[in-house]
Amino acid sequence: MDDIRVLVDCETILGEGPLWDGKEQRLYWVDSTSGRILRCAPDGSEVQQWTVPGRIGSMALREHEGAVLALDSGFHLFDFETGDCTLIIDPEPDLPTTRLNDGKVSPGGRFFAGSMDTEEASPIGALYRLDADLSVHRLAGGITVSNGPCWSVDGRIFYFSDSSTGTIFAYDYERQTGSISNRRVFVKFKEGEGYPDGATVDSEGGVWTAAVYVGEIRRYLPDGTLDRRIKVPVLKVTSVMFGGPNLDVLFFTSMSKPPLPRFPEDGPLGGSLFAIFGLGLQGLPERRFAG
Repeated sequence: MDDIRVLVDCETILGEGPLWDGKEQRLYWVDSTSGRILRCAPDGSEVQQWTVPGRIGSMALREHEGAVLALDSGFHLFDFETGDCTLIIDPEPDLPTTRLNDGKVSPGGRFFAGSMDTEEASPIGALYRLDADLSVHRLAGGITVSNGPCWSVDGRIFYFSDSSTGTIFAYDYERQTGSISNRRVFVKFKEGEGYPDGATVDSEGGVWTAAVYVGEIRRYLPDGTLDRRIKVPVLKVTSVMFGGPNLDVLFFTSMSKPPLPRFPEDGPLGGSLFAIFGLGLQGLPERRFAG
């Protein structure tokens, strides 16, 4: 029996992006809809929050201080001390119905984040790479809902989902240039088995993904074989990240309200931050953005 606990009963509208900071020994996560960054101690205490100017898809901590954010208005730099949020660039100024969504830092310190159609209906989104010099590069298009960027243990494979199609893709990743190539299907969800959302990789190479709308977290082996599935107390589980002092606690976020009427409602725990203990596995340290 998995030891699943409510860590913070916070009722985020759209909780996303759990991010463990080993340096501070703190967990960050976001409420995309209300434009908030939250942070807590490993036991869920000492909750702090910051408000940002718009819906937030994801964030990453920087090498020295502050964070880089993926907001509905583009990429920004954020100062936790002052609350200042400085625009880098809006990569899609001509697409009013898209926003940046899930993002992670790659081997080499680049920030990868994709965009999504807010109606989750049309493949008008794209995948972007923000380099240390703050230049932005479009890597792929034809995406409806960008999610789940993460890398294999050796950094040679990049995983990335288009949630609307139920597909996790794998790409070859070139660390020196930050380029991706050779896209192929890693996992395809069957109809009725939810959609792949946020993801992470453990130290053995297992790919963990939140199966949103069906209340499951799944682990896939590097060959795409389903290795483990964990039922969780909320249908709308959104993202996962290993953390804690030994990187052996799996934190996961959820949402209290569905983003569109066609998606299911949830119980009273929807929107909470959760933790799973005793999995017998460890994650990998989260990288910081080099810019």
